[in-house]
Amino acid sequence: MTKIYLGADHGGFVLKEKIKGWLTEWKYEFEDMGAYSLDPKDDYTLFAEKVASIVGKGQGRGVLLCKSGVGVEIVANKFDGVRASLGKSAEQVRAGRNDDDMNILVIAAEFTDDEEAKKMLKAFLETPFAGKDRYKKRIADISKLEANN
Repeated sequence: MTKIYLGADHGGFVLKEKIKGWLTEWKYEFEDMGAYSLDPKDDYTLFAEKVASIVGKGQGRGVLLCKSGVGVEIVANKFDGVRASLGKSAEQVRAGRNDDDMNILVIAAEFTDDEEAKKMLKAFLETPFAGKDRYKKRIADISKLEANN
């Protein structure tokens, strides 16, 4: 089972704590990369960097949260090997895992209720990458872009 790395600033902290409970209940191995307490002055950049630097090296998958999800998604996608996407629904997350081997699920904590977050997380964890040739080619194309920029 793949290890899951979690990160959230103050905007996603409460939902991250709930996600830790769900992962424990579902018996997934995870590591909380912060924030470790609710600090209204913290910055999402630190937590997104911690998670993305590990996931980009192929050492697991990640879940990042902030109020809108946009900030952590931008930071995460600066790292080679990261394919982070803002989750909009369980179906969309399933497609992102299946087709694009999405390795970081981003959740907009202010715009996502607990039930939808739980469904998206479950889809992220349970959906394998289909590995079709055309999907692998696209990921290889992305790797080439990363190497040349």
